[in-house]
Parts: sequence; structure tokens; C-alpha cells
Amino acid sequence: MSDKIQHECGVALIRLLKPLDFYKQKYGSSRYGLHKMYQLMDKMINRGQDGAGVATIKLNTDAGTTYIDRLRSVEPKATQDIFSQINDLYIEAKTKNPEKYDDIEWQKQNIPFMGELILGHLRYGTFGGNTVTSCHPFRRQNNWKARNLLVAGNFNLTNVDELLEHLIELGQHPTERADTVTVMEKIGHFLDKENDRLFKIFKEKGLNNFEISKEIQKNIDVANILIESSKRWDGGYVMAGMMGHGDAFVLRDPNGIRPAYVYQDDEVLVVASERPVIQTVFNVPIEEVKELKPGYAIIVKKDGEITEEEIITPLERKACSFERIYFSRGNDADIYKERQLLGRYLVPQVLKAIDYDLENTVFSYIPNTAEVAFGGLVEGIDEHVNKLKATEILKLGSNITEPTLSKILSAHPRIHKIIIKDAKQRTFITADESRDSLVNLVYDITYETVNKNIDTLVVLDDSIVRGTTLKQSILKILDRLHPKKIIIISSAPQIRYPDCYGIDMAVMSKFIAFNAAIALIKETKKESILDSLYEKAKAELLKPKEEQINVVQEIYRTFTNEEISVKIAELLKPADLKADLQIIYQTIEGLHQSCPLNLGDWYFTGNYPTPGGIKVANKAFVNYMEGKNERAY
Repeated sequence: MSDKIQHECGVALIRLLKPLDFYKQKYGSSRYGLHKMYQLMDKMINRGQDGAGVATIKLNTDAGTTYIDRLRSVEPKATQDIFSQINDLYIEAKTKNPEKYDDIEWQKQNIPFMGELILGHLRYGTFGGNTVTSCHPFRRQNNWKARNLLVAGNFNLTNVDELLEHLIELGQHPTERADTVTVMEKIGHFLDKENDRLFKIFKEKGLNNFEISKEIQKNIDVANILIESSKRWDGGYVMAGMMGHGDAFVLRDPNGIRPAYVYQDDEVLVVASERPVIQTVFNVPIEEVKELKPGYAIIVKKDGEITEEEIITPLERKACSFERIYFSRGNDADIYKERQLLGRYLVPQVLKAIDYDLENTVFSYIPNTAEVAFGGLVEGIDEHVNKLKATEILKLGSNITEPTLSKILSAHPRIHKIIIKDAKQRTFITADESRDSLVNLVYDITYETVNKNIDTLVVLDDSIVRGTTLKQSILKILDRLHPKKIIIISSAPQIRYPDCYGIDMAVMSKFIAFNAAIALIKETKKESILDSLYEKAKAELLKPKEEQINVVQEIYRTFTNEEISVKIAELLKPADLKADLQIIYQTIEGLHQSCPLNLGDWYFTGNYPTPGGIKVANKAFVNYMEGKNERAY
């Protein structure tokens, strides 16, 4: 994706299932859990560079001992910053107490973050400022262990205002409307109710308060807390939480929009946002890493008992396809295959666009994350070329000669690394008025790879959202090679609708496909359609979200995909571009065939899996018509 788009967070939870001295004996360090958490977070850095946070809980500590530790950072390398600070605590402890340092129990009692339960989070920001107070995990404090709560999540909820009102109805007085705080307070409310319920039961049995506290910790019904807390949640989410006494959970939304994977053996339970990260860090095969089922929670009790329980009735699976196209690491076995297929399904369109003239066509890609899809495209082109070779050879019959055969066999797609991102230049880019000219320095081109004014240059991108970088930078740079024609192909379909489940795409006017449709409407003198839809959208917003329909879909029904693609090319073509320009998008059919188990496609089709998504689409269109440049949820 050449456009910079913020996207899903990363979350990881580790529960050590053995005493800390076990890991010291087997792996050489009592900090085994911390080391693994660092590795998980470092390998998921693609999921958030705005900040990070880590929290730990120590089990079975004596009264007066700090048992919850938390550290958050918004430094440029936040994960490294956090674990560097934690490491300094251990160095300091060893320096001051060398004779005690090797005693694992002493470490647990005296060194922060020496816990059996660890929660990590990588943040991207779509709401609120980018300050350390915005970083997860969030904490709800109480003097009772079982009432303490830490929450971190990979999520966006569409109905934060509704949830806030519900908290007020429950008698709370929230000080923030951030979705994380709202979720935490909702869970915290039912955690308090569960504590009160158990307190009453054990008080009636004659237990004293100290005894009651112990019994509460053993008997808290985490599943019921989550069932009650999540009843009104609308969105895509993976919520992870830890309670002060040692219970923990990870809950996934009923449509499976956000990803979560689980690995468990007799030493550790780990949950993370990406499967290959777990495979690499714990050196386990793919079949041992399971996907957390939609609507289910993995729950680990203080005593180490682990269960997977249904919290919300699972709905139609709508796992985010953008995870497969771009956001998740491409070394996941399934994602790798899917990205290859995304490239292969573009072959017919590409061949038609170049008029089957492979001799005068050069293929390339940008950015690096598009490499796998590009490989699939090339494989498809190779397959086409091999069929042509076979046909030509068969035509020769008995007249075949070595020179003729060599000439036929020499035909192949011309592939070059045309455009390269210069990482050294990136930090030089400023936010002032000179940025547009400076951004051109971010990319280098490979000169003399294109026959001037003869070749067509085909470049694959993951997706085209705004097209800003294409217009302001990439197309102008490619034009320096003097191709006759430039074809930009997107492995994703046209992005037409706002996302509200994790990706920072919430303003309609920023979508080049939407702008193209609006331009076509105006060119064909059909502006009355917009006015009519504006009134319809406002009327829909007066209804409960469960009854609304997505009126924005009507905007696109007037035009074909090809017509919109042509207009997109017109809008993105710089005025001084000498080459012809064509833009080709993946089809919805090609997307679904490539990613058959991940059919979340609302940003392409407008088919939202939750009522809140439809409401967001209508609100985003109303905002556009009213000139409001703000997110719709």
C-alpha cells in the first residue's frame, strides 16, 4: 500500500503454567516470559508504531508486595524502549543485591515485571491523541485483588456513545469517552457485581473477610462477566484482560473480524494477533497454533485451568480481508497462498490491458509487501507464455530447428525492480510546505530498464486508497523512465466505504473511488441523486441502527467498475505526466476466490457485518454532504 494507512493493533497474552524456577532451570532465565513477550511484540511491529505497553501480574504474592506492574511508551521504538527500561531494573537489582539475585523467589518479591501473567500491546491511533495515556493496557485499580482489571485490545467499536450512555445508566460517571476506557469500565462494572455476588454468598456461610477474598478469587465466573459486558458491543474486536488475582481472558468478536491465535502446551499459554509470530517465537508447527473461534473467549484461571467458552453466539464469519491483502505478516502459510492468488486473478485484465504484447511490457511492484502478490501475477503470466510456446512449437511440426526452438523458448516476461524506497530519506521528510517536493526523494528508480516511448510499464500495488502518493510522487518518478504507458494494478478491489472495525479509513472524501463516482455523477448531470441520497441517509440515521440500510451503495450502481477505474486514472494522472495511464483493480470475485475463508469485504462492497457499520456508512456520507471532515463514529 503506497498510501500510509493506520490499521489494526497487535495484542499478545502469555500465561506461564510452571513455577518461575522451572524456566530458569530449563531455559536459563527466570525472565523467560518477558523474553518471549518481547519477541512476540517485536515481530508484530507491523501492527502498530504509535506506542506500546506491557503489564504483568505476579501470582500468590504476600500482602504489601506490588503484584501489578505496567509500562507504556510512545517513543519511536516503543517496544525496545519498554523492555530496555525493564532490563535496567534487573541490572540494578543484580548490582545492588548480587548475593540474593539468583534466588528466584527474591526476584519475584523485589523486581518489577517478574510475573507469571503478561499482557502486551502495540498501538496505532484512530482515536484520541498519541500520548502515553492513550496506550494500552488500561488499568482499573482497587485494593481488592479480584477487582483490579487491566485491558488491552485490537478493536474499534462503532457505538461508543451508546455504551457510554449505558455506563451512565448503570450509575457510573466516566471521565473519558475513549472506546478502551468504555470497554474497561463495562467489564469492570460486571467484575464488581460478580465480586459483590460472591461476597454475599460466602458471608452468609460465616466466612471472615480474609477468607472471603480467597474464595472470591477461586470462584469468579469470568465467562459470565464477559457475557454481560459484551451484550451491546458492536464492532470488530479482540479483547484481552487480566484480573489482579490472576484470572485472564481473550475474547473475539462473533464475526471473527479481528484475528486471534492460540498456542498451549504444559509450560505456557500464548495468544497473539498473528499465527506465524507464535510459530517462530515458540518454534511450533502450524497445526499446533489454533484460531480462537469467533464469539469465544479463552479463559485461564489463577490455578492454571484453561477453557475456551462461547460468550456471544457466533455469526457469519467475516474475517477482515485487508489482513490478508496487506496488514498481517506475509509469512503466514495461508496468507502467502492467498496473496499469490490475488496476483494470479489479475492476469486476464493485465493481458488485455497490454494487448497481449509481452515483448514490450515491463513488470514491477511497489511497496515490498506487494511482492508475494506480484509473484502470483508473474506465475500467471509465465503460464500464459508457456501455453504460447507450446502452441508455436506444435505449429512447427517436423520443421522444427534448433534456432527456431531457441527463439520460441527465449520468450519470457520482463521483470525488473523498477522503484525502490530509500529508507534513509524517510526521516528527512518534513510536514511543511516543502513536503511534496521532498517526498519524491523517498523513492529511487532503476534507470535504463524501460525502452523509451516503446514499453508499457505495469506496476502492482497492494491497494489504492487515496492515491495521494501515486499522484504526487510515484507516477512522476515512473514517468522519468519514459514508458509509453503506465498501468497501475491493485491487488485489492476499489475501496468505496469507510471502515469502522480497525482500519483508519473513516472519511469518504479521502477515497479516490468515491471521488471518482462523485465526479461521474456530476459529469452526467445527476447531482440530484446525491441530494436524494443525502435526505435518505439522514432519514436512516433517525432509525435504530439495527433497522438502517446502507444508502451509499446506490452511488455506485449507476456506473460499472471499469468506468470508475477510468475516472480514477483521470483524477490521479498528474498534469505533466507524459505516459498514458491506466488503473486496474482486483474484482470482488477474485478477492473471494483468493481468500475464501476471510470474506470481510465491507470497505469494497458496503456489506457490513454489524448494524453499526451501516450506520457509520450513512453518517460518513452525511458528513461528506455537509462538508465535515471528521470520522463518522
